[in-house]
Amino acid sequence: MAAIKILIVEDELIIAKGLARKLEKLEYVVGIASSSVSALQKVAETQPDLILMDIVIKGDLDGIETAKLIQEKFNIPVIYVTAYADDETLERAEKTQSYGYILKPFKEREVHAAIKIALKKHQASLEMQQSLEEAQSVNDDKSRFFSIASHDLKTPLTAIQMSAGMLKDYSDKWPEDKKQKHLDRIQTSVQNMNNLLEDLLILSQAESGKLIFSPETMEIVEFCQAIIEEIQPIANPKNPLVLITSQAVIHGNLDKNLLRHILLNLLSNAIKYSPDGGQVSLTINQEGEFVRCEVADQGIGLPRDYQDKLFQQFERASNVGNIKGTGLGLSIVKQSVDLHQGKITVKSEPGEGTIFTVILPL
Repeated sequence: MAAIKILIVEDELIIAKGLARKLEKLEYVVGIASSSVSALQKVAETQPDLILMDIVIKGDLDGIETAKLIQEKFNIPVIYVTAYADDETLERAEKTQSYGYILKPFKEREVHAAIKIALKKHQASLEMQQSLEEAQSVNDDKSRFFSIASHDLKTPLTAIQMSAGMLKDYSDKWPEDKKQKHLDRIQTSVQNMNNLLEDLLILSQAESGKLIFSPETMEIVEFCQAIIEEIQPIANPKNPLVLITSQAVIHGNLDKNLLRHILLNLLSNAIKYSPDGGQVSLTINQEGEFVRCEVADQGIGLPRDYQDKLFQQFERASNVGNIKGTGLGLSIVKQSVDLHQGKITVKSEPGEGTIFTVILPL
């Protein structure tokens, strides 16, 4: 464990050195400053763990004003050292949220006890602050997600409402192809809503620790064919879906639910981010004790600066334009791959398409 660093701010050198010797005997690393200017300089240079601050020091600022600056800039605990403490001085000192007082002349045990208590209180304060920040971050993320989810649910609901209303009013007058167009629109909107709600469920399970790995024996090629059929209704006619494999049968013990989320998210992204068309392929091959799944498209690709934060929640690439999304899909994919103790990588260039590779132990 690193030695605790103490900075003594005291303009009487004999007193400062005497206190320093006592602290060094207690195995503290000690520095000395005699004015507000030198104190601020040494704090910046050495980043001490605690400061013993005389209230009356040389310079334009007294110890209380100096302590206030140090706490604002560096958040380092301060214990005041003083030979007197009138009510006005105490009131000023309290406003700086100090960690106590030591009265001159010093007693070694009192100094040591005051330092230990101050350090413990400061550590507790830091932990509390971190907990509050983490809680706020979680609340911000949830608020952000529900805001996005609410917005993204309105779009397919509106589409369903409009198409259903028009089918009700004009079905007997429309030709079959026009009716089918609106039925397809309803089907696609329902699928989009279902995907969004599944993302919400998976996210909730992951955050509560209830997203578990439940492997079962399965035949992977047949499973992937079913995934292709499931996603076909939302595919653009300009994005032909292809399943490629050199093996007719691949057996393994995988979590069907998590594998489904992995493949559906990657395939739906490949379709969504290929607005100008191009083949979307799912390639499956067994490699020893692993299965290799590749989802490739010929779409807009990923900017290099985005690839480092690809799997973070709510992150979306700068080149998506008006293509809608929550920024949650790839985060869920990564968690699902990790639960399989697998690996996911990406190869992409802007404008040249993207290949996601998932390798899972069988």
